[in-house]
Parts: sequence; structure tokens; C-alpha cells
Amino acid sequence: MEATIQPLDRVFLEIGPLTVYWYGVIIGAGVLLGLYIATRESVRRGLSKDTFVDLILFAVPIAIICARIYYVSFEWGYYSKHLNEIPQVWQGGIAIHGGLIGGVLTAIVYSKVKKISFWKLADIAAPSLILGQAIGRWGNFMNQEAHGGPVTRAFLEGLHLPNFIINQMYINGTYYHPTFLYESLWDFAGFILLMVLRRTSLRKGEIFLSYLIWYSVGRFFVEGLRTDSLMLTHTLRIAQVVSLALIVIAIILIIIRRVTGMSKQKYLENEEEQSKA
Repeated sequence: MEATIQPLDRVFLEIGPLTVYWYGVIIGAGVLLGLYIATRESVRRGLSKDTFVDLILFAVPIAIICARIYYVSFEWGYYSKHLNEIPQVWQGGIAIHGGLIGGVLTAIVYSKVKKISFWKLADIAAPSLILGQAIGRWGNFMNQEAHGGPVTRAFLEGLHLPNFIINQMYINGTYYHPTFLYESLWDFAGFILLMVLRRTSLRKGEIFLSYLIWYSVGRFFVEGLRTDSLMLTHTLRIAQVVSLALIVIAIILIIIRRVTGMSKQKYLENEEEQSKA
């Protein structure tokens, strides 16, 4: 019976020579939903409703390019012999950490040009970022990538997963850990956490830094189960090293910003309210 299992069709739509893949549709849906949430919050925080629309026009393409460059650079042994495949992002192969670097750098430049606090932008965007990542992992599911090591069908059934997930984890005669799902669920939980933290008295910058910590903790453990990790050495997985570095950096920044008074203002306060205090 297992030999007859067919993977889900990766193609969402074909119109003549144009092929639209589920991978792109799912990532696009995550971006749009994240934009909607960030736009509503930016208005609530006293910013123009176009703030994140303008930002995303630059941030998304730059983040995708950086995510691809990041991935290709660590797989250069392969791509140096297949240069024509470098632009083919619809086949998978973009690294979230590379995208995060590109997005943050874009936001820093944008905040300088628009004279808006970077930390304010980052705090508003944090829940949208992790929600987009949670949704985007389902693009990996459609591509049958970002999975873990071999498991049995009985193991997957023991997780009470629906058949469409179990069957999609059947790849070339073997069942695999649905690590895309583990990370997606962790990210959805992080989204809920950040939305709750947004209503507390955290100081400016700490919602974004909390995002870095939460995501990195989950990514560290999930990465240990994956079979397609980018490797720094034969034993060191790049994503795990970067995750540990982000956790340490985020904690240090929270401490330094509190001790020095750089994060004196709270997230729920507007600059005008702070100046009157």
C-alpha cells in the first residue's frame, strides 16, 4: 500500500508557460497576513498605516535575496557546478537566518530614512515575523523538504497526525520526522506569546528580542533532528550555532539596554507620552 502513496502536487496553478508553486503561494500568504497584523498595530502605535506597506516593498525582496545568498554560500560546492539553479528559489533552499539578516538591515536603513525608532518597528513586526515563519514552513511540507531522520508510519500515527501529513512524509520509500511541523507549531505558540507580551509593560525593543530568543530556542532543538542542515563543520550545524549566538546576543542586549536606560520607554508608551512623563 505504501508504494502507491503519491506526494501532493507542488504546483498550485499553471497558465500557459506560467507555473505557480504552492511554496510561493504559502510564503506569500504568510507575508500578507503578517503585513495585515503589523499595519493594524502600527496605526495603534501612532504610525502611518502605510509604514509597513512601504517597508515590506523593500524588505521582502531583499530578505529573499539574502536568504538565497546565505543558503547558496554554504552549499557552494553544489551550486558552483549548477549555476543555473541559483535563482530557482521556488525549488526551496532559502535560509531563514539569511532572510532575517536582510530584513533587519533593511529595517535599520528604513528607520533612519523615515526617522522612526528601529526598535519600535521591530517590536511591531515581531509577531508578524514569527507567524510568517510558522506559515512558511508549510511550503517546506509541500516540497517534502526540511524534514528529519527516518521514522516508522506507526510513530507518525502515534502523533495523531492526519493522513495527508503522514503520506507527505513518505519520501522515496521511507517515512521521516515532520520537523517542518514541529517548528511551525513552535512558531505559532511564539506568535501567541508575543501577542500577549505586546499587552504587557515590556520596554521598547524587548518584544523583538523575545522573538529572537523564542524562535532560536525552538530552532536549535528542531535543527538537531533535520537531515538537510547547512554545516559549518562536519559536526557543527550552522543554524544551531547562529541560534545560540542570537539567544546570547538578545539576552545581553536586554540587560545592557535596561542597565544603561536605553530601553527606558515602554512599548505601550508613545514618544509623546514619554516626553510628558
